[in-house]
Amino acid sequence: MPPTHSSARAATALLATACVTAPAALTGCAALGGDRSGIVVTTNILGDVTRTIVGDEAEVTVLMKPNADPHSFGISAQQAAGLEEAELLVYNGLGLEEEVLNNVTAAGEAGTPTLAVGESVDPIDYGEGGSEGEPDPHFWTDPLRMADAVDHIADAVVERVDGVSGERVRANAGEYRSRVEELHEETAERFSEIPPERRDLVTNHHVFGYLAQRYDFEVIGAVVPSGTTLASPSSSDLKSLSEAVEEAGVPAVFADSSQPDRLAEAMAEEAGIEVEVITLFSESLTEEGGGGATYLEMTRSNVDSIAAGLTDD
Repeated sequence: MPPTHSSARAATALLATACVTAPAALTGCAALGGDRSGIVVTTNILGDVTRTIVGDEAEVTVLMKPNADPHSFGISAQQAAGLEEAELLVYNGLGLEEEVLNNVTAAGEAGTPTLAVGESVDPIDYGEGGSEGEPDPHFWTDPLRMADAVDHIADAVVERVDGVSGERVRANAGEYRSRVEELHEETAERFSEIPPERRDLVTNHHVFGYLAQRYDFEVIGAVVPSGTTLASPSSSDLKSLSEAVEEAGVPAVFADSSQPDRLAEAMAEEAGIEVEVITLFSESLTEEGGGGATYLEMTRSNVDSIAAGLTDD
């Protein structure tokens, strides 16, 4: 008779108590007695990167659907069970996936090896708003930090996933890292077209802190003054932001494709000035053909939209 999930989980938890301490960003035990299989990734951006690195070497399951909000997406009971049976669980690690963090914690406690990618790429804290002082999880808006993430994911896959060719995984990672570094060079060149007086960013929430730091922008405000989309702005927040937009002469406000742009439109109306609301793929990949189906495609699209929005009269 096959083991029930509860009995399997109990056995896994028992085995987990025998695990040795692992490096800070990589916790949990190695595959336990061959019962584990595959790699599970929480967000679709990290999922795309992990699949590219892994290739055909192992099965990669991505929990977050295209066009979903990473702050609010949830998972089924079956998917939660899958977390506890994976050989490796890859997640952001800086509080991004707010509705599945309890599941991630439970899987780690049950012995699933976990990689908190954001903890390994020199994260920064939010500098303002309701999340000030907390770690900013949106590191992928800086391609050079994503290039470092590629190496950390490859190391974890080689170390934790049985049967993969380490040589092939590292070759895939090296080739992909080169493409991400090329993306950084393209981004820097495209943004160099934006004059200093046009380098003010307003977004629907605080999502571009890393991009601003890397490419010399200033984030003057967010419609939702927080690092999470689950917060709500007050009328005074909108009024304060509209005044800042008017004072700075910002020509465009950027809203994420996974969030309604209603609040950004409301802020623009509050400002009483002409300001364009431009949609970016900043939080989630799209389906194939949607304009941001991969990390590279998503970033190039955002860079073009930001550059055009801040330079076109």
